[in-house]
Amino acid sequence: MFQRAEGYRPPVWPPAEGEQRPMMHFDFQVGDLDSAAAEAVTLGAKLAKSQPQKNVRVLFDPAGHPFCLCLDEG
Repeated sequence: MFQRAEGYRPPVWPPAEGEQRPMMHFDFQVGDLDSAAAEAVTLGAKLAKSQPQKNVRVLFDPAGHPFCLCLDEG
């Protein structure tokens, strides 16, 4: 079940003391990071400023939850 939460604060990435922590996290395997990230942004996601790995893109959904696109190198 999903519902609106009064006083909702989107999570902060990277995590910071005293700030809202991520409540869930999804990793999606993709064949091309740049095109997958561009498509996600077109659909309403925002690219995070902090990108800790070159084979992963951290993004936020429209509600501010972080998720990752991970390069499928297999």
